[in-house]
Amino acid sequence: MISIFVILVYDTAVERNPKVLKTCRKYLHWTQRSVFQGELSTAQYRALMATLNTTIDPEYDSIVTYTARSPDMVESSTLGVALAGPGDIL
Repeated sequence: MISIFVILVYDTAVERNPKVLKTCRKYLHWTQRSVFQGELSTAQYRALMATLNTTIDPEYDSIVTYTARSPDMVESSTLGVALAGPGDIL
């Protein structure tokens, strides 16, 4: 199975935040308030994006994804408190 490493960042209206958060937690690891990351299959990525597309208001909300072939291809560093990290997906 081919997988991709995904970093997802969202900025949505307050009333849509809980549904976007719940959807992202089904697929990815929570990293920071509105930031998620993890490895997904192509099918999982498509399902995540399709669900989010029906949840947001495209005239107001924004979801940005960054993809790489492997988490080893992405460097990250944290200043201050690390709020969360990879762990079990709910």
